[in-house]
Amino acid sequence: MNFRPLHDRVLVERIEAEEKTAGGIIIPDTAKEKPQEGRVVAAGAGAKADDGKVTPLDVKAGDRILFGKWSGTEVKVDGKDLLIMKESDILGIVE
Repeated sequence: MNFRPLHDRVLVERIEAEEKTAGGIIIPDTAKEKPQEGRVVAAGAGAKADDGKVTPLDVKAGDRILFGKWSGTEVKVDGKDLLIMKESDILGIVE
């Protein structure tokens, strides 16, 4: 892929939610919500401060993250549906 996020932007691939509940009930596509969990595909160099100093991001490619329901902008890169969001839209890293 030839895409590199700039500054404090992060490229995220959604991790699909389970198709069944814990009790074994299959959830139809029409009832599913978009997952709020993803994997960082690429990350920018960091945010620039007013003095020109770059603050590196806390996330890196491969991190599993949680983000808000309405976070990011949906894009299609190399046929994949991905999200571009600011690091501030990320709620946390799943370890």
